[in-house]
Amino acid sequence: MAEERVFKVKAGEKEIVIDEQVLAVLKRYRTTEMTLEQLAEALGLDSWEEAYEFIKNVPAWIMNIEPSQWKTLSKMLTVKEEMVSERDLKRRKKA
Repeated sequence: MAEERVFKVKAGEKEIVIDEQVLAVLKRYRTTEMTLEQLAEALGLDSWEEAYEFIKNVPAWIMNIEPSQWKTLSKMLTVKEEMVSERDLKRRKKA
């Protein structure tokens, strides 16, 4: 079975791996009056500037994913990539 795909987002010099916990924090940030300082603290970043960089770099589609859906979605994306890779290998063998 395929492993989960790992998504990373840069925040200054750091890379944050997107997982259910990070998505839960992003959902709270998106739906409440959470400040960038609070976001930085929740994500273990050094400053609000890093939190701002992180928010700028997170793709919009990730911001709208429910944390409970993340594992399923990342596995589906990995399976899709594997299928495309296998199809390319078959085409190369035919050529």
